Amino acid sequence: MSVLHLPNPAKDCPSCPRLVAFREKHRTAQPDWYNAPVRTFAAPGPRLLIVGLAPGLRGANRTGRPFTGDYAGDLLYETLVDFGFARGQYEARPDDSLELVDAAITNAVRCVPPENKPTGPEIRTCLPFLTQTIDALPSLVAVVALGRIAHDATLSALGLRRAAHAFGHNARHDVRPGLTLFDSYHCSRYNTNTGRLTREMFRDVFTAVRAQVDACSA
Repeated sequence: MSVLHLPNPAKDCPSCPRLVAFREKHRTAQPDWYNAPVRTFAAPGPRLLIVGLAPGLRGANRTGRPFTGDYAGDLLYETLVDFGFARGQYEARPDDSLELVDAAITNAVRCVPPENKPTGPEIRTCLPFLTQTIDALPSLVAVVALGRIAHDATLSALGLRRAAHAFGHNARHDVRPGLTLFDSYHCSRYNTNTGRLTREMFRDVFTAVRAQVDACSA
């Protein structure tokens, strides 16, 4: 799935008992699903990292690729293709022709949580994988955090205080020399159905991201 050697939890990671129990429940009920910690999806030497919350039950937990198989992936991958961060055809399955370009996608929590709500201890337990992923990608110039939990986890992974970098849609934070954190509301069906996030609002974030990445290569 990933073309880079990046830190990922083992298939049977035992670290979070509640998530393990949920995983085992769905392995029994849906043995053909992926049902394991979802690995980072990445192009070689990416300058953009997208951080989501956690795998969706019938999305990445089913297919094994971040944001693949649910509505959030429809909007995310359409946007990435339009802004040159992906190519090919997204068909909501991991063996489609979609490829990332200069980008990587991961989650703050790698296992699917009940009701899509990880606990604080679960987020903290999975944090080393996010820290190590960022450290393993020295080419990064931009990170997009999809939602407040991803934003907070990214700040923690970078060793930064949340109070100094408030979350807000289309906000940007210079978190390290040469590295900018961009915030977006999560591209979930709930957010788009309620109007909290529109397609245009989401594209506004990636317009700024594209400009930042291009400026750093000029």
